Amino acid sequence: MKSETIIIYGSYGYTGNLIVQECLRLGLKVILSGRDADQLSRQSLETGYPFEAVALSDSGALTTLLQKGAVVIHCAGPFQFTAAQMVEACLDTKTHYTDITGEYQVFENVFAYDDRAKAKGIMLMPGTGFDVVPSDCLAVHLKEKLPAATHLQLAFASAGGFSRGTSNTMIEGLGYGSTVRSNGKLVQIKTAEKILEIDFGPFRCKAVCIPWGDIATAFRSTGIPNIEIYAAVSKKTIRLLKASNLFNPLLRRPWVKSFLRGRISRQAPGPSAEKLVTARSYLWGRAVDGSGNDVQARLETPNGYALTAKTSVLIAQKILNQNFKPGYQTPALAYGANLILEVPGTSRTG
Repeated sequence: MKSETIIIYGSYGYTGNLIVQECLRLGLKVILSGRDADQLSRQSLETGYPFEAVALSDSGALTTLLQKGAVVIHCAGPFQFTAAQMVEACLDTKTHYTDITGEYQVFENVFAYDDRAKAKGIMLMPGTGFDVVPSDCLAVHLKEKLPAATHLQLAFASAGGFSRGTSNTMIEGLGYGSTVRSNGKLVQIKTAEKILEIDFGPFRCKAVCIPWGDIATAFRSTGIPNIEIYAAVSKKTIRLLKASNLFNPLLRRPWVKSFLRGRISRQAPGPSAEKLVTARSYLWGRAVDGSGNDVQARLETPNGYALTAKTSVLIAQKILNQNFKPGYQTPALAYGANLILEVPGTSRTG
């Protein structure tokens, strides 16, 4: 059974539940898990899947859980606080590790386990959702079009709003500015220091530089040493982001983050069912070489959360079918630039 089973940790969260529903639709074997036994029990009754309530801090129970699955889809963030415990348990049990993070720190930290994972014969692939499957595939596509590229810019625009989990992860980053990859190194810049006007295809809009996971993943996937990631935002949001630089010391205070998390907890869990179906996500990328030659490409995909359910399960299925590369991998390193085109409703131009 281990070789046929997916463990979904944090299964009752907004995105975790979408992933569970995708597995149910495909008839896959799943064990639900997380800390909250009551929520797991309710989800088990709704889906028919078995569950085990396990805290990440209980290494013995976590090991026992992971011994029952071939791959884990880790959905309990912020992942900078939870990934290490899960990766260690995966190494102990020879269970393939995937998660849905977009936190660049997590990608950097998990890369440090590369040699151990190769020795165990398992794959470590953080970022199997919207963070960062489509953007990683776009980065590799651009690199293939311009092999000598030295600079890479990626951007995305996504409608439908954020889940509570995404919002809580964003809160953790408040007060620390943004980050880019410069000459191979991670370099901090001020919030909203870099702004672009981007043509996403159906529309043009302003986008602000953010510390998105691709400053880690695209660097591993392409070797391009200079990488900037942008998110489409309104002009009002840009003004607020610029003003936030004045309050960085305050925004880093634990009590401020706790207050904001409290506000988030009273909001809707995530985008509505209608938004999941109707909202679209758009990605743009540009690569430039040392001679000034440049190439551009665009992707259009389903809503980011709907896409995450599709891509995370698609990759888990590949692993169950023994289609994996041991060690640390990015989505496009393991499965190529066309991986994203396996998802219905996705198209690429350029």
